[in-house]
Amino acid sequence: MSFAAYSSAMVMRQGPIPESQHFSLPSILYLNTLVIVMSSATLELARRRVGGPFDRLGRADLAVPDAMRRRLAWLYVTLGLGFAFLAGQYLAWRQLSSQGLYLATSPSSSFFYVLTAVHALHLLGGLGALTYAVRSLRADDGPRPVNVLGAAALYWHFMAVLWVYLFVILALWV
Repeated sequence: MSFAAYSSAMVMRQGPIPESQHFSLPSILYLNTLVIVMSSATLELARRRVGGPFDRLGRADLAVPDAMRRRLAWLYVTLGLGFAFLAGQYLAWRQLSSQGLYLATSPSSSFFYVLTAVHALHLLGGLGALTYAVRSLRADDGPRPVNVLGAAALYWHFMAVLWVYLFVILALWV
């Protein structure tokens, strides 16, 4: 709801009198959008692999090291892409600050920094959840880690869709 409120306030702030200081989005954000969409795809591949066959006690075949590595490989790729996205956000902020655009420079830059920073904090939470899921899966606690991964995946996919929404809103109104 906070993202809806922020983006609504940004659109309403523009109103009938356009602001004089607009800026172009940092080009890294286009790549970042691709990175987060790819991370959502790799996470879905990981979730489907991990949710594979279980024995009669509900345990996956993750106790075998090779099987565990193969099943968790896409999850590690997802984590790497998540960290790459955060690095891209940092580069975008550095690019804007090198142009003299800071949080308090203008309403447009304020909305940009707030929306992207709050999204980055939420994405850090998603990375924590995915890391917890990896640890649970490696411990092979039965079907519970698969449920943990499912919940983390739902959250991660939401963060990816939310980023695409924010990217479009920012591209149109900053």
